Amino acid sequence: MAVEPLDDRRFAGYRRKLIEQIRVRGIDDLAILQLFDRVPRHLFVPEGVWPRAYEDAAIPIGYGQTASQPSLQALYLSVLQVTPDDTVLEIGTGSGFLTALLALTADRVYSVERIRELSVRARAVLDQLRINNVALMVGDGTIGWRKYAPFDVIVVSAASPSVPHSFMDQLAEGGRLLIPVGTRKRQELMLLRRDGSEIHEEIIHGACTFVPLLGQFAWASETSEDAT
Repeated sequence: MAVEPLDDRRFAGYRRKLIEQIRVRGIDDLAILQLFDRVPRHLFVPEGVWPRAYEDAAIPIGYGQTASQPSLQALYLSVLQVTPDDTVLEIGTGSGFLTALLALTADRVYSVERIRELSVRARAVLDQLRINNVALMVGDGTIGWRKYAPFDVIVVSAASPSVPHSFMDQLAEGGRLLIPVGTRKRQELMLLRRDGSEIHEEIIHGACTFVPLLGQFAWASETSEDAT
């Protein structure tokens, strides 16, 4: 896998400022900070919002979706401690930026996105950067991707009313699952670890807001409050 240096001089200074903001928020792992320096976030968002690409903020990417706040994604990486031997399942490809960060740390990333246009756009940028250890699928992310289970790491980038059993079924021994759980307006970011027959739960971040996870094992529609 590789990341081609593209337009680096124009955005290098903005990238450094973003890294400093991430550091101020408590993420000082050099390996994680270097990932944010390597991967050009502006390529993963629509050109119309390039001036905001290196803000530490969520950015709209179309179709009612957002690219998550970079410092929150840095927190994901810090908590999950992805290794080069790990197989990762990502639910919600979105812009593909987190997909790229995961791909540069894991052995293989499988990412599911329900909106075809976003998946196609993410694939184009990943190919441009020659990141070739990612498989993308368009479909219901709440089902997971059983064909390639079990997964050492599962990252869910949308909020669910509860933890879908499909994710727990596909989590490997010693595996880590990170998912926002709560109502549509407020969630807690939860880390679940499998230890034999036991599942250990920990709240990593409180009072956060993600787009809703839609599908068979989460919310049925954009407005429904009922899980199916």
